[in-house]
Amino acid sequence: MDFTFTAEQNELRSTVTRALKREYPFEKRQAIVASAAGWSPDIWQRLVELGLTAIPFAEDAGGLGGSIVDLVAVAEIFGAHLLAEPWTASVVLAGGLLAGAADTTAATAGSGDTIGTATSGTGTSATAAARACLERIAAGESIGALAHEEGRGTPDPSLIATRAERTDGGHALTGDKRMVLHGAGADVLVVTARLDGELALFLVDPVAATATPFTTIDGRSAAHLRFDEAPATLLAAEAEPLVREALDRAIVVLSAEAVGAMGELLRRTSEYAFTREQFGVPIGTQQALGHRLADMKIAYLKARATLLHTTALAEAHRLSAGDVAVLKAQVGRLGREVGESAIQIHGGVGMTDELPVGHLHKRILAVDALFGQADHHLRVLGAAAVG
Repeated sequence: MDFTFTAEQNELRSTVTRALKREYPFEKRQAIVASAAGWSPDIWQRLVELGLTAIPFAEDAGGLGGSIVDLVAVAEIFGAHLLAEPWTASVVLAGGLLAGAADTTAATAGSGDTIGTATSGTGTSATAAARACLERIAAGESIGALAHEEGRGTPDPSLIATRAERTDGGHALTGDKRMVLHGAGADVLVVTARLDGELALFLVDPVAATATPFTTIDGRSAAHLRFDEAPATLLAAEAEPLVREALDRAIVVLSAEAVGAMGELLRRTSEYAFTREQFGVPIGTQQALGHRLADMKIAYLKARATLLHTTALAEAHRLSAGDVAVLKAQVGRLGREVGESAIQIHGGVGMTDELPVGHLHKRILAVDALFGQADHHLRVLGAAAVG
């Protein structure tokens, strides 16, 4: 299957790269991550001005009508620059599910479709609430977060235990969610829970959740959330297919971030190996290091090829759970290989906070930890193979 970015997508990638090089250098990024908020409203506004918060949503929802290919094209650049702003949490995770909940047609049409296309006759209060939140996310006016994982090392919707009960005013949620990206700072909170034994999707006021905020190893803001009979608005009942599709899309986009970090590690390590001299010659001329650099490039190219192949499948409406598992497993294992080699070639300085190398490796590890690590996805593939 042939896959290349279009001229427009390459121009977008170049524009985003130039903007981040100019306005988001590593030193500034480190100061932003160390701040109380953990991300910069100024950088966020710049992303909004570039239209990056509106990419995947339909035009009548305030979006640009883009596809998953556009998301991957941008996410790869974000990974290389270690973006800490809540783009993935808000646009890809929360936004993707809100769009699916607001539009049944978009939720079932296929992974490659533009999400959020309006459907006539859906004027329920839940649909209106979802669309209102979606429009604010597309405009960058609200920050969304998805509370789904529950600390089981798998995103499998069938294992969600948070429960929803009907009340006189609607519904109430009780349960715990783990590793919610930007969960403490979001003003739009989308939550998965069980209603009458089926997975359902809810909108919850963030103030109704007890948040334990923390910073992930790669510098992103996150939180564990506790719900104790928290009032909730039902967005979609029997939502498991919708959730699975949205998570598959999110894994593809997150994998693009990791591949972007891998590419930047390869670039920086190659440059260092042929700049750093030992015994009067660049260390990269030593055969052992030359072989290590070659192995790094092979691993990167394999991971990127898998990413592009999976993206093409999604665009063609042919993405399967097995395809997603292969991608997540490949990127997790090959990414760790590239990161460890980069640190070893750099030596002691590769472990310092002052150099991007260790932080890029941490981004790869953090992506691997989200929605099932590589080993989990390999077990999924193994179980499917033996029936």
